[in-house]
Amino acid sequence: MNAPATTALDEPVRAALEGPHAHLAVRHGAAVRYHPDVAPFLAPPRDAEEWDDAATLAGPGGVVVVRAPGQLDLPADWELARHLPGVQMVLEPDAPAAHDDTLDVLGDDDVDDMLALVGRTQPGPFARRTHELGTYLGVHDDLVGLVAMAGERLRVPGATEISAVCTDPSARGRGLGTRLVLAIAAGIRARGELPILHASADNTSAIRLYEQLGFTLRARPSFEAVRAPHEEARS
Repeated sequence: MNAPATTALDEPVRAALEGPHAHLAVRHGAAVRYHPDVAPFLAPPRDAEEWDDAATLAGPGGVVVVRAPGQLDLPADWELARHLPGVQMVLEPDAPAAHDDTLDVLGDDDVDDMLALVGRTQPGPFARRTHELGTYLGVHDDLVGLVAMAGERLRVPGATEISAVCTDPSARGRGLGTRLVLAIAAGIRARGELPILHASADNTSAIRLYEQLGFTLRARPSFEAVRAPHEEARS
């Protein structure tokens, strides 16, 4: 397995957009973010000039999400819309993971169903092109349709994040989330990469499940939804 650099895990958005996900990046000057139809994430700006570039990327009053390893030094003309403390976890090398051929591979034809499931379960940001970030697997029910899924989000050299883990309320208690996480993790490991994930710090039930599957805490980053200055505020 190719061990990811510490900096890649500390700044996974920038590492992804300057590496495996460069084809999904939108840039202005020094600022870089995912295409808004893919994900809301912006690489944390490093100085005032890059914040100005980021404002152009976001658009007047636009909201982007910054994954911050520590205190975010937000310029006065930007607004903090939401602060979400999180955890970053990594899958231990000896933890089991298993491919599961009974799971469905999701793609372009499943986007409407994926968005509907996300709307019912609220696992986090998910847009029409989010599935382009990597492999997405799901479980269908004959009556309800897509009832569970999980997939890959941030991909940095040596590691890939598991994300969008969600199960419809009608299908909970069947172990579908566990099957999906382990299958996605197995696919990541097959590429010689480390499976990682992020979760809200207050989502103790999810964190407990991930710990049972062999994930351990690596860091406590925060996710900041920030609003760019309105045009009149910048004039």
